[in-house]
Amino acid sequence: MARILAVANQKGGVGKTTTAVNLAAALAAAKRRVLLVDLDPQGNATMASGVDKHAARPNGCAVLLEEATVADAVVATEGHYDLLPGNGDLTAAELKLMDTLAREHRLKEQLATVAGRYDTILIDCPPSLNLLTLNALTAADGVLIPVQCEYFALEGLSSLLETVKAVRQRLNPTLEIEGLLRTMYDVRNNLGNEVSAQLTQHFGDKVLRSIIPRNVRLAEAPSHGQPIHLYDRSSRGAIAYIGLAGEIIRRERGLPPVAVEAHEADDATDTIEPSPAGAHGVVLKAPAANHQD
Repeated sequence: MARILAVANQKGGVGKTTTAVNLAAALAAAKRRVLLVDLDPQGNATMASGVDKHAARPNGCAVLLEEATVADAVVATEGHYDLLPGNGDLTAAELKLMDTLAREHRLKEQLATVAGRYDTILIDCPPSLNLLTLNALTAADGVLIPVQCEYFALEGLSSLLETVKAVRQRLNPTLEIEGLLRTMYDVRNNLGNEVSAQLTQHFGDKVLRSIIPRNVRLAEAPSHGQPIHLYDRSSRGAIAYIGLAGEIIRRERGLPPVAVEAHEADDATDTIEPSPAGAHGVVLKAPAANHQD
């Protein structure tokens, strides 16, 4: 049965979609069966996966309105994960569901029909608290929270934690915080270091060891419709997301975390790839010569 993770943060611009797409691809590279659900009307995860959001029919809107099944709507991607595409139609779906009974459970009911086909289902949530986000949190087993290491990120985080608490009380009592993921991290930035230290102090082992660095290649990859490990597999961004995938898998299995920290990624001279055993870990290989990040 699939483990469902909602990638959520009510604050925009924190690397939420980047994390959803690249974690899906990294887990798929580790031989996991992965479904990525684009629940954001902007459709950025769909475009970053190399799928035309305007041409995707049926899509997430049709699934939420029960006009199509998840199995009918999913498409395979170059990153070897399945995608339930999303676009502006999701806004219309949200409006149409307003007067529907048990509207917050619609996504959960639909994903249950394909849960046996996947090991992991990731949901890219909108950067706001609305009915689509509530559907994602109701369907999820855990919430992965990307947090940019800056001052205002902490304020947005507290709002999201209150939302998760409310959803746990009213809609999904088994919902857990999967982890806080530090993104867009620059080890040379004093404020980033302070915010990172505060997160660790207040949330302890809920803060993932994996850290996603600021990386030009990560910013470029979506414009090519590719996850980072296909666009530039030896970049620091690709290394970081493979490390995150390994940490997520190890957490599922109750194993101690092993991850690439930000300062290690900054000076990395190796490329991390999935091990031949699949999800058990990673192995190091020499990078291509003359690589520039």
